[in-house]
Amino acid sequence: MPSPIAHGLVGLTVHVLASRDREELRDPWRIGVTVGAALVPDVDLLFRFVDGANHHNNETHSIGFAMLAAVTAAVAFRLVRWRRPVVLALALGLAWAGHVLLDLLNLDTHPPIGVMALWPISDGYFKSPVLLFLDIGRTLDWTAVRHNTVSAAWECVVLVPVLLVAWRYRMRQLGRSQWREGSRASP
Repeated sequence: MPSPIAHGLVGLTVHVLASRDREELRDPWRIGVTVGAALVPDVDLLFRFVDGANHHNNETHSIGFAMLAAVTAAVAFRLVRWRRPVVLALALGLAWAGHVLLDLLNLDTHPPIGVMALWPISDGYFKSPVLLFLDIGRTLDWTAVRHNTVSAAWECVVLVPVLLVAWRYRMRQLGRSQWREGSRASP
């Protein structure tokens, strides 16, 4: 599985692309919703503390669960009268699906190998033949910490440019370049 850093970067990228204006782009609640949605599928790691079994990469790592989360969020966001609740719910669903995609593209060393990406249509585990990310160790020994540091650095090498391209695109859509906005010399 990729690290929370990779999943968070995907959530942040989705947030940037889903934001319509500067107010939405800077809204901490909207940022929290999309980044949180990209991270929350890994809550199944905590289930191991309940019964000792490995529940990771099961139903929460599926497109079906991403759609269920988006529909539930749309209703909740509408009830609390958030601005553009359907768009935010779609962003939540895309961030969740982004988690599934990253997990499909990583080296998986903890059985069951793969993710239940097509649940509830299929309860099979799927894995991409193309591996882009390294696994993350689940222990705190020195070897795992070093490996996890290298893995997280590689995730940043791959995903930070994607975030920067999304940011640059959004800034252009908003009518100003990101680079000029912070400059004192800009008009």
